[in-house]
Amino acid sequence: MTITGEFIAFMGLALVAIIGGVLLLNLTKVVHMVVALIFTFVSIAGIYVLLSAEFVAAVQILIYSGAITIIMLFGIMLTKHDDEGETTTGRGRKVLLFLGILGFAAAVYIGIYDFNVVQVPTDLHVDNTMKIGEALYSKWVIPFELTSVLLLVALVGAIVLAKKDEKESDKE
Repeated sequence: MTITGEFIAFMGLALVAIIGGVLLLNLTKVVHMVVALIFTFVSIAGIYVLLSAEFVAAVQILIYSGAITIIMLFGIMLTKHDDEGETTTGRGRKVLLFLGILGFAAAVYIGIYDFNVVQVPTDLHVDNTMKIGEALYSKWVIPFELTSVLLLVALVGAIVLAKKDEKESDKE
């Protein structure tokens, strides 16, 4: 196996994504967790670029790294949360967790190592944004519009819940 620049870029981006995910699970401050999540999202977008899926990479950055992260921060700021009830885990649980992670990594490695890749046409990356747009606005237009309505309803529901909590705190 020859080591190319693309391989090094993939390994670097994959390492950043994994480190971001581990930090997301282990950090205690919410803002630090969101920053780790942003690192994970951006590195995944870089992997999409390596796969010649520029549109999906742009959507990954715009939607996940931007909008979802901001919505998470607003949700965290609007809710009441106390850190006092947090318990620490024992050393045995951490060892079991580490063994579980190693077992999962070994299973994924074995699965990828023995995986036979079917040759696909090499012209998939040509006009991929146009192909996505044609499919989205011809075959999938109804689910696309229903998803936008669902997101709008969720936004209105979040505003109603935030207003209700605000009124309850004013009564106290």
